[in-house]
Amino acid sequence: MADTKREIERKYESDESGLPDLTGVAGVAAVIDKGVAQLDATYYDTVDERLAASSLTLRRRTGGSDAGWHLKFPVGPGIRDEIQAPLSDELPRALAGLVRSRVRDTELVPVVRLRSDRDVRDLVDVEGRVLAEVSVDAVLAERLSGDGGTAQWTEIEVELADGADPAFLDKVEKRLKKAGVRPSSSASKLQRALAETAPKKKRGKKARVVKAPVTAGDHVLDHLRAQRDAIVELDPAVRRDVYDSVHRMRVATRRMRSAFKSYGKILDRAVTDPIGEELKWLAGELGVDRDQEVLTERLTAAIDELPRTLLSGPVRTRLRTWSKARSGGSRRRLMNVLDGKRYLELLDTLDALVAEPPLLEAAGGKPEKVIGKAVRKDFSEVSGLVEQALVLEPGHGRDLALHEARKRAKRTRYSAESAVPALGDPAAGLVKSMKSLQNLLGDHQDSVMTREALRELARQAHRAGEPSFTYGLLYGREERRAAEDEAELPRLWTAIKVGAGLWAYEGPSRSR
Repeated sequence: MADTKREIERKYESDESGLPDLTGVAGVAAVIDKGVAQLDATYYDTVDERLAASSLTLRRRTGGSDAGWHLKFPVGPGIRDEIQAPLSDELPRALAGLVRSRVRDTELVPVVRLRSDRDVRDLVDVEGRVLAEVSVDAVLAERLSGDGGTAQWTEIEVELADGADPAFLDKVEKRLKKAGVRPSSSASKLQRALAETAPKKKRGKKARVVKAPVTAGDHVLDHLRAQRDAIVELDPAVRRDVYDSVHRMRVATRRMRSAFKSYGKILDRAVTDPIGEELKWLAGELGVDRDQEVLTERLTAAIDELPRTLLSGPVRTRLRTWSKARSGGSRRRLMNVLDGKRYLELLDTLDALVAEPPLLEAAGGKPEKVIGKAVRKDFSEVSGLVEQALVLEPGHGRDLALHEARKRAKRTRYSAESAVPALGDPAAGLVKSMKSLQNLLGDHQDSVMTREALRELARQAHRAGEPSFTYGLLYGREERRAAEDEAELPRLWTAIKVGAGLWAYEGPSRSR
C-alpha cells in the first residue's frame, strides 16, 4: 500500500559545509539535535533517463525513519509529492503503475547510488511543535551504469514540518544567507549526482535550444506536444484518483482530436484520423462513469433545493439505486485500460506523431493566414448550426440541433485556444465567446439528459408502487430551465456575431 506525503523543502550549499546557528530565527525556541542517520539509496530509471527528464525520482532507500520505496513528483519550486511504499526487494506494483506512462515497457535499472550521513536537527517553537527539520548531508554519489564515476558534496536541507506555515522557510533562508549559505544550484540530489558522475564526454553538453514557432506547422505542433504531455503527465494523477484528473486528461484527448480536424490542411488526416479514433476510445474509457456522475450530481442538487413537503416517496433512495445500476465502470477497469497494450501503443504513436509529424504544404505558411483560415472555418460551421437551430420549433429536432451546435462550439473554442499564441487577442476573444456559447448549450443539453433520466426514474417508481409526483415536478423545472436557455440564445448569439465579425468576414489581424 502506497502513502502520499507533500514535501516542501529547500536545499543549500556552503563553502564552510556547516550549519549556522538557527536559534535566532523568528519563531524558533530551540534547535534539537536528533543525531546522525546513515542513508543508502539506489535510484532507478530507464537507460535513457526518462524519469529524470520529467523531474521524477524513484528510489529504494534503507536507513532513517522512512526506509522504503519513494517516488517523487514535482508540484512546484521546492514542492514535491512523495509516494511511499514499504521496503521490498522488487519495485512495488503501485509505484510501477505511476511511472508507466513515462517508461512504457522499458526496463527500470539502477542508475545512481547515494550514501549519505545525515546530521538532523528539529526547529521547534515555544510549545515544542516542530516547525522544520534541518539536516546537513554528507553525500557520496556513485553512478551504477555506463562509464560514470563518483562525486562527493555536502548540502543543507530544510524541510517544512507537516502543517507548518510555508513562510517559515523564508525566515530560515534569511538567516542562512546572512551566514553565507546559498541556495543549491541543483533541485535534487539525483540531479546533481547525474550531472557530476556522468561520463566526461557527456558533461557540459549544451541543452537543446527550442526555437520559437515560426510557421503554421510550428504552432500546431507546439499545441499537439502540449496535449501529448498533458496525457502522459496526468496518467499518474488519474491512477491516484486525484480530483479532476480524469476530466483534464479527457479534455487533453479531445483537444488533440479537435486539432486533427481543425488543422486538416496542415496535418495529413490519412495519418491523424486513425489516431483520432484511438483518442476517442481513450476519452470514452475515461468517461465511463463521469457523465453519469455529473447527471447524478445535477439531480441530487435539484432534490436538495426542494422543500421536504414536495418530496413524495423514497426519492433519494430511488436516485441512488438508479445511479448505481447505470454506473458502467470501476477504478479497476480504468487501471486495466491504463496498463493495457492498446493505451501504451497509443502513447508511443503520439510520441512518433510529434517527432515526425505528417505535415502538408500549408504547414509552411504564415500562421496568421493558415491558422486564421482554419479557425474561421470552424466558426463558420458553428454559425451555420446555431442559425439552423434557431429557426426550428422547440422540441426534439431543436434539441438535437442545439447539441450538434454545442459540440462544434467546443471544437471552435479548442481551435481558437490553440491559435492564441499565433494570432493574439482576436483568438482570445473568440475563446471567450465560444466558452459562453458552450456553457449555455451545455446547460441546455444537461437539461435534456436530466429530463430523460427523470422519465426513467418515474417509470421505475411507478412500477414499484411509489409516488412519481416529485419526478414530474423536477421535470417541469428542467423544462423551464431549457426554455430559458433557448430564449437567451438569440441575444447571446447576436452579441457573439458582433464581437466575432472579423472572423466571419475579414479574418483576424494580429493584436497584442
